[in-house]
Amino acid sequence: MKKNMKSVITTSVLGISLITGISFASAGNDKNELNSDKVTFFGSTSSAISSSVAVPQSYNRLLFSGTVPPLLNKDGKTTHERYGNTERQAIGILENLKADLKTKGLSLADVTYLRVYVAPDPYKGDKPDYQGWFDAYALFFNTKKNPVKTARSTVGVQSLVSPDYLIEIEAEAAYKNSSKSKK
Repeated sequence: MKKNMKSVITTSVLGISLITGISFASAGNDKNELNSDKVTFFGSTSSAISSSVAVPQSYNRLLFSGTVPPLLNKDGKTTHERYGNTERQAIGILENLKADLKTKGLSLADVTYLRVYVAPDPYKGDKPDYQGWFDAYALFFNTKKNPVKTARSTVGVQSLVSPDYLIEIEAEAAYKNSSKSKK
């Protein structure tokens, strides 16, 4: 038993050391890009999201409160009929975000961070439909039209302010003070 435990501890320590070393090595490569005069996204090329984003001092930030899905059918009898499933709700929120950004002279390409709350879907075994959210995200970000891969947190929550809401999204955008902002 002692030998097995010693082996597990040794393997764990070596694994953590390797991961830490790789993390520090890749962080060192990013140091020069931190001094860039443009927004810089960091992370794995194979990931749909960025692990971090550097926003220079010359940029302003625009924060969006938690945004909930638009009503699709006020006479619908179920959550899905009224607001759609998680994917449809997320698409509605992102379309509204896109329109709101446009009124400010910005676009989804200016979004640097998303914080997403996903509630249980009664039609998905009362579990959050993360894949529905991921599929909606993939329609708007990390695409040919918008190659931006935001930094992002996705959090499963017990409920949102309405039992019909399966997702709520907060967003942060960064923009240059001079040319993009409308006052």
